[in-house]
Amino acid sequence: MIEEEKNQFAVLIDADNISPKYAPIIFQELEAYGFPSCRRIYGNWSKANGWNEELLLEYSIIPVQQFSYTSGKNATDMAMVIDAMDLLYGKKVDGFCIVTSDSDFTKLASRLRESGKTVIGMGEGKTPSPFRKACDIFTELELLLEDNTMGKEERNTHSHASGKWQ
Repeated sequence: MIEEEKNQFAVLIDADNISPKYAPIIFQELEAYGFPSCRRIYGNWSKANGWNEELLLEYSIIPVQQFSYTSGKNATDMAMVIDAMDLLYGKKVDGFCIVTSDSDFTKLASRLRESGKTVIGMGEGKTPSPFRKACDIFTELELLLEDNTMGKEERNTHSHASGKWQ
């Protein structure tokens, strides 16, 4: 029996706008849609942003260094957009998961959708509406984290109370 091929997704994470506490649920949620074959995170690694080597290795995420050449400019965003377009034209992925709470990626999401790619957006509750609407699917990371945490607490309470799963 041949296993059905999963859609290949490029996961592009904006380290300037997303906390590392969301890493496990990002990849857990994406499993429902396909396989994250390309995993990249963009940021200035000379500054502390919470994402560390251990976490990047655990989830096989490739860090992309982008220095802040000028204060207040979005050099990291530009690097992410360039890579997304390279991946689009390289035709190696079926869709994109853009992980950010930044509305600057609205045009990118729209452009990827125009090219027939599935665009999944993930970000915090503060993510502006235009970016959310430009994605085929948008998921609030706080809600996923809350659901995941509540689920674990309920399972722990249940297993401690009865000593077994029912």
